[in-house]
Amino acid sequence: MGVTCVCQVPVVEGKSVQQTVDLLHKKLEQLGAVKQQGSFSVDCETYHATATASGQPSKLLYVMHNSETPLSCMALFEGGPCLVADANFDVLMVKLKSHFQNAKGHKVECRGSKYRYSDFIIRVGTVTMSSSARGISVEVEYCPCVVPGDCWNLIKEFMQSFLGPSVPELPSVFAAKPEGLFVQADCIDTMTQYLELFNKLRKLQMPGGNVRV
Repeated sequence: MGVTCVCQVPVVEGKSVQQTVDLLHKKLEQLGAVKQQGSFSVDCETYHATATASGQPSKLLYVMHNSETPLSCMALFEGGPCLVADANFDVLMVKLKSHFQNAKGHKVECRGSKYRYSDFIIRVGTVTMSSSARGISVEVEYCPCVVPGDCWNLIKEFMQSFLGPSVPELPSVFAAKPEGLFVQADCIDTMTQYLELFNKLRKLQMPGGNVRV
C-alpha cells in the first residue's frame, strides 16, 4: 500500500448522489483512467465500552474492514490506540459483549468502483448508513511511495485534475504524527481518514441526497 488521501466530495447542486458519482467516473475516464475489475468496500461498526470501575467515561471502539486488506481487521479506539488484527477479531468482539456493546444502527459502509491512472489508484465510493446514502468518498493512492512528505504535492496536483476546488488539505493523520510527514504510511492511516469521514457524515443530513442503494 502506498500513500493515500481520503476525502469527501460534495453532491453537485441539482444532482443526486449517484448522478454525482457518475460525473466523477466520467471525469476520470476523460483523463484516461481505466476502470478496474471488481469493486471495493470499507465498513465500520461502532461499539460502546462498558463503564469502567474507576468511573472513567467509556470510550468508543470502531471495528473496520477494508476489501483491499481482506485478511485484516482494524480496531480503532476513540482517541487511540489502534491495532491491526486478523479477520477473526469479529468473533472475539462477540465474546467480549459484556465489555463492548454494539451500537445498533450505527454501521457505516462505503462501496464503489476502482480506477487506475498510471501510478495512481482511485476509489470512488458511496457512503451509506441504514441503506441511505450519506455522501461520496474519494480515495487516491499513490502506489510507488510510502512517505507522505515525498509525494503529497503530486497527489494534490493529481486530485485537482478531476476534483477541482474540492481537493482537501494534507490529511490530519499525517500532520499530527510526532515524526512529521517523513514517516512511512500504513493501512491504519487510511482507515483513520475513512473513520473521520464516516463520523462527519453521521452528523449530516443531506436534503434530497438520501437515496436507496
